[in-house]
Amino acid sequence: MQLLREARYTLHVAFHPFDGFWDLKYEERGRLRMALFILLGVTVTMILKRQFSGYVVNFNHPLSLNSINELKYIVFPFLLWCVANWSLTTLMDGEGKFREIVIATGYAMLPLILVYVPNLLLSNVITLREASFYYLLESVAYLWFLWLLFVGTMTVHQYTVMKTITTMLLTLVVMGVMIFLGLLFFSLIQQFVSFVYTVYQELALRR
Repeated sequence: MQLLREARYTLHVAFHPFDGFWDLKYEERGRLRMALFILLGVTVTMILKRQFSGYVVNFNHPLSLNSINELKYIVFPFLLWCVANWSLTTLMDGEGKFREIVIATGYAMLPLILVYVPNLLLSNVITLREASFYYLLESVAYLWFLWLLFVGTMTVHQYTVMKTITTMLLTLVVMGVMIFLGLLFFSLIQQFVSFVYTVYQELALRR
């Protein structure tokens, strides 16, 4: 029953975001496990979407698909967004805790499941002329997700509209910087390991 109430609350947030995120922030009605469950649901939904969408809208080659890549395209950006947003809002007087950011972001992703699952079924019965309805629904899901993410960010941090927009754009910039620094770090590690291995080979040959 508790899990059912938590699931119903996610729908309340999706359709009444201002009330829902306010309760999430001040009534502590949001649950971290439910946010992670939604993240898992989105990941599974995207895997099914790539593999089983109708041929009219599916341009992926079945043999080249790798389900593990969804972790890179969904889970990694999710975690990166949460870390970047928390790091940035800490410096911009944001009131949101890291846990609240994770929950708000997870709950904001619910439309991707609500729309993509029936859209997946629709894609297998539509014709080429009707494909525009499929893409329209995908756009609705994406815009709905962005709207919930915007309201969630604004409510959790108690920002104004303009400050929320600025923060979200800066979060994307911080994510880019973090990716760049991460790639640079791994590149340096790779070069260091290669250097150590080369020195070891030189010393081994001299013996």
